[in-house]
Amino acid sequence: MRRALAAVALVLWALPVLAVQPGEMLADPALEARARALSQMLRCPVCQGENIDDSNAAVARDLRLMLRERLVAGDSDQEALDYLVYGVVGEFAGFGEGILMQPPARGLNLILWGAPPALLLTGLGFAITARRRARPAKDELNAEEQARLEEILRS
Repeated sequence: MRRALAAVALVLWALPVLAVQPGEMLADPALEARARALSQMLRCPVCQGENIDDSNAAVARDLRLMLRERLVAGDSDQEALDYLVYGVVGEFAGFGEGILMQPPARGLNLILWGAPPALLLTGLGFAITARRRARPAKDELNAEEQARLEEILRS
């Protein structure tokens, strides 16, 4: 039973490795290593939570192949990424910054980068306000009430 569980665990652990098919791999180990590193930086348009290196979606496979074609053509890492993100006028429109696992903090992407801290600060503000309102207020007695209290305490 232990061996069967170990085998299942090994297969589940190795599933992402199966996403890149042997036919996709480049013969040059250095280029393949660059392609793998860049693939980790690109999000699968179908899966959204996975990079294209781990995704089995057809579009992820197409992106992996396009990336490898650009590297074989002699593009630098940034040029290959720019090609997939922005494309080339008249040839390929690109997928946009949405395929980057970490889109740059500019333009509309500032909302993505700024929303979590803004929501955190807003939540902290609400929590502080609620806590202050929950505290019992320290009521001070006016002079007449203070005199009445002292009279009661003396008797």
